[in-house]
Amino acid sequence: MEMSVYNPQKGRLETIDAVFTGENTRWFDNCTQSHDVSMITDFEGDLLIRELGYGYPVRIYGMCRADIGFDQRKAQELKNLYA
Repeated sequence: MEMSVYNPQKGRLETIDAVFTGENTRWFDNCTQSHDVSMITDFEGDLLIRELGYGYPVRIYGMCRADIGFDQRKAQELKNLYA
């Protein structure tokens, strides 16, 4: 699926072609607010963090879901640190 993501390392949006499966993605069903992390995905050695709202996912270089323990709160903290 071709999509735009925010790349904080480059300070701009970029287009990527990502595939979301049960093997590379964790979805969080407990989201109630637009800024809640709804999904984390491993993508080409990087981590994509998506919020529930209409914002762009954030791409974090050199991280994966296992690095943050597949944890929603840690993903939110990481996103806040970079974006």
